[in-house]
Amino acid sequence: MRIALYQPDIAGNVGTIIRLAACFAVQLDIVMPCGFPASDKQLRRAAMDYSDAAEIVRHANADTFFDEQAGGARRIVLLTSRGDVPLHRAAFTSTDTLLLGSESAGVPENIHARAGMRVRIPMAAGFRSLNIAVAAGIALSEALRQTGLFPE
Repeated sequence: MRIALYQPDIAGNVGTIIRLAACFAVQLDIVMPCGFPASDKQLRRAAMDYSDAAEIVRHANADTFFDEQAGGARRIVLLTSRGDVPLHRAAFTSTDTLLLGSESAGVPENIHARAGMRVRIPMAAGFRSLNIAVAAGIALSEALRQTGLFPE
């Protein structure tokens, strides 16, 4: 199980997701570029003392990210407000990579088309979306529950 961020905009959200990845022992993939300076030092600062415990892989662009995922036989599960599968009906596998788009723009159509499954987290009527760190935590928890991969 992995989490991936597509061109994230907000360092604080990335820091929170680094912490999430560390606490649940999942790898974090970051598809560059970020909307903020993303040096090792800046990522460590955003994640506070959790960055050393997280396995973080940066990808130069979407093509290198998708090539690596395909090489590892990983399915890309896109979390999107336009998803056709509600979270409670999604069937996760241990080799899934949960992909979240940037806070300002989500992901472009070509990335939507490359996802193996598009999942939405149901919300009360009238709301657009959740913060990506919150969405990542909700979806990762459900995926880990289904696959039995919660750390002991």
